[in-house]
Amino acid sequence: MIELEHLCAGYGGRDVVHDVTLSFCPGRVLALLGPNGCGKSTLLRAALGLGSRSGGRVLMDGIPLESLPLRERARKAAYLAQSRTVPNITARRMVLHGRFPHLSYPRHYRKEDDEAVDRALDWADARDIASCPMGELSGGQRQKVYLAMTLAQEAPTVLMDEPTTFLDVGHQLEVMAVARRLADAGRAVVMVLHDLPLALRGADDIALLSEGRLVICGTAEEVYASGELDRVFGVALRRVETDAGWQYYYG
Repeated sequence: MIELEHLCAGYGGRDVVHDVTLSFCPGRVLALLGPNGCGKSTLLRAALGLGSRSGGRVLMDGIPLESLPLRERARKAAYLAQSRTVPNITARRMVLHGRFPHLSYPRHYRKEDDEAVDRALDWADARDIASCPMGELSGGQRQKVYLAMTLAQEAPTVLMDEPTTFLDVGHQLEVMAVARRLADAGRAVVMVLHDLPLALRGADDIALLSEGRLVICGTAEEVYASGELDRVFGVALRRVETDAGWQYYYG
């Protein structure tokens, strides 16, 4: 479990996240929402010690983040970044990078590493492209590979920054289904999303940021009922009840 206590963080000598207190809880899918530039990505990076934190503290399983070695942090939390390089290797070799926190150097892959990669490729629906060079894949295919790499890390907390980027509607729903399965298996899942209806349908909890501050955090039902999404985004969210549950749309 990761806990942020009065977190302040930023870059370029200025804070873009201000006094945020938030928990990433096992068994829950948390959608992190907010307008562009409100600090969502900065918050995720600071939660992992990858960005500049100017105030507050981060706890991993009750231990201050700075007390943990980098490898231990990586075993506790996996991170799917918003932007990544495209190395000249196959997709499967890329997914194997997710096993690095579990290996000593020089790295020798074990049977359990190959098995973890196979599971991750299946979860991300990327087994059919495992032998393809990364440079020959489409944006959507690469995104599935990076998702598989994150899952191969097998960390109890999974942080994903815009994981549905480049994916068509069907695969966006599949990513949300993967998040649900991870949470049902006891992991904490945090996702930066821009599709509000997708977040409201698929997440247990919503954390809404505006100008670097936490506006509200609660269940999807509580946040929708508050009207804060309409206010912060300047939209009119509506919903209709169907046999499959609430369906959200822009009115």
